[in-house]
Amino acid sequence: MTDTWLIVGLGNPGAEYAHNRHNVGQMVLDEVASRIGSGFKSHKSRAQVLEGRLGIGGPRVVLAKPLSYMNVSGGPVSALCKFYDIEPGHVIAVHDEIDIPFSTVKLKLGGGEGGHNGLRDISKALATKDYLRVRVGVGRPPGRMDTADYVLKDFSGSEKKELAFLIDTAADAAEALVRDGLLAAQQQFHPTKTPQP
Repeated sequence: MTDTWLIVGLGNPGAEYAHNRHNVGQMVLDEVASRIGSGFKSHKSRAQVLEGRLGIGGPRVVLAKPLSYMNVSGGPVSALCKFYDIEPGHVIAVHDEIDIPFSTVKLKLGGGEGGHNGLRDISKALATKDYLRVRVGVGRPPGRMDTADYVLKDFSGSEKKELAFLIDTAADAAEALVRDGLLAAQQQFHPTKTPQP
């Protein structure tokens, strides 16, 4: 097995979805790509792919934005794992998460998909839930708005003011997972709870 990491930004293809909450994973990957200083190229796995290193002599990463719709993300992810000989433990899925507040980033390994169809399809395709997740908080839909409608809308005006900061933090978190491992990255990015008196 290689020591290469696969970082996947989840979203839907096409300009009409580009700025939706559901596409925040792909926005994060664009930020990581800009830091590596290279662009995405089409790959036979039905994804746009960028190969590079995190810093000079740093860990080797493959950044991927599936060209499939979100709910069938598993096929491209599985194909990329086979092509690059990457184990599920070296896969990082960057995705929108309604169960945590907007502008929060949380990291985890495995566990449930929380109704996220993109994650569910990846778990099915890899035959395991044991891959890493960068959960980018987009908050819950207001009132009785349907969850699907909410995630397929663009960020609100007030959210857009903080969006660059959120994307930056999530990109830092993905890089920290590769460089430092899950525990160290969680300690860095999860806010510590102050003990109650």
